[in-house]
Amino acid sequence: MPDYSASYHFPRGFLWGTATASHQVEGSNQNNNWSRWEVEPDRVIAGQKAGLACDWWSGRWKEDLDRAVETGQNAHRLSIEWSRIQPARDRWDEDALDHYRAILRGMYDRGLAPMVTLHHFTDPLWMTEQGGWENAEAPEWFERYVRKVIPALKEYCTTWVTINEPNVYAVSGYVYGMFPPGKQSIPTALQVMLNLVRGHALAYRAIHELQPEARVGFAINYRSFQPARAWSPLDRTAAGIQHQFFNDSIPVAAMNGRFVTPFLKQQVPGAVATQDFIGVNYYSRDLVAFDLTRPQTQFIHNFYPKGSDLSPTGFIANVPAGMYEALKWALKFKLPIIVTENGVEDAADELRPRYLLQHVHQVWRAVNFNWPVRGYFHWSLVDNFEWERGWTQRFGLWGLNTETQARVRRKSVDVYEAICRENGITTEMVRRFAPEVLDEIFAA
Repeated sequence: MPDYSASYHFPRGFLWGTATASHQVEGSNQNNNWSRWEVEPDRVIAGQKAGLACDWWSGRWKEDLDRAVETGQNAHRLSIEWSRIQPARDRWDEDALDHYRAILRGMYDRGLAPMVTLHHFTDPLWMTEQGGWENAEAPEWFERYVRKVIPALKEYCTTWVTINEPNVYAVSGYVYGMFPPGKQSIPTALQVMLNLVRGHALAYRAIHELQPEARVGFAINYRSFQPARAWSPLDRTAAGIQHQFFNDSIPVAAMNGRFVTPFLKQQVPGAVATQDFIGVNYYSRDLVAFDLTRPQTQFIHNFYPKGSDLSPTGFIANVPAGMYEALKWALKFKLPIIVTENGVEDAADELRPRYLLQHVHQVWRAVNFNWPVRGYFHWSLVDNFEWERGWTQRFGLWGLNTETQARVRRKSVDVYEAICRENGITTEMVRRFAPEVLDEIFAA
């Protein structure tokens, strides 16, 4: 192995954190659409349930955030559970607001900069029973909830994600049927996406009215779609359709008020200029082929190429170049960029060290070109309930024994701590944690 020394550093004040979401870590959530979904047969792998999750609602957030601080992190992204704040349409729970205020105060005391997500996949049951985000009133319901939360928490937070991955919420729940309500209807998905854009826009304006100094944005799951055969116009068209529908439609609407997909074009004038930053969640890249044998997926076939560096269940292919692509895409919004999620499921912690170093290197490449990337939040701090995949996928830097609630320190804790403390990457840390990618990251 070549013996040389080099380093890549990030700007002073760069945010290094991890991300979590309420239903995935809190436990004992019984009043949202996912608590109902989990008890229906064949909705979650092996019938698994969130249960206690990481037991944050009982107070274990304290020890986990202590671990974050002790290992060099300076920020954390978490979400608020709407169904706890508003358990019924005509009732608010002040104790739940106090609970979240205590968590944010705890973050402040620990020196962790908070980023708060107001909606992360879960809806209150009362809302679900009235059609959820299919209902034309849903944006106003969301705005009302936001107007309750912001005054209670603004003392400790100025950075807000209105809605996490509205593209995934709509596609998973209304195209593929993997999320509640389990529908498979592109027209319904489009209506939900439009209502999510409207809800975001109302929330954006409400937050700025209540907290003028706030920074507000989406967190969009950016999926890299590349034509399987670059020479094929059909493959290029299929990849372009998916890119426009999945990646572009929602954040572009929040930029210029035009919701444009291959299936629907509509003006949303109230959404113009309703982002102060663009949150990018990036995990992997798909190859896309036009395939006449797949009418159930609109003749589009997504796959990973043979020989991909795959996660244990094959859910994620390690494609670091897609991170650079995602950040380059985000440049068009002419806003500060925050990597709001990035990570890989890997219980054995064999892939994660190189995945982490390779992806942070791609973020550095963007920063080195003076692109306005302000922070990186790794998914996730500790293993948590991964939606329809239950507990079969482990994304945590820290492992979790769901029977005992014991946390298990993985090597990746040390990898990320080294990055956070260095505010960068060095040849020494790559040699120590992932020597197989040293020449790739520090190419001569």
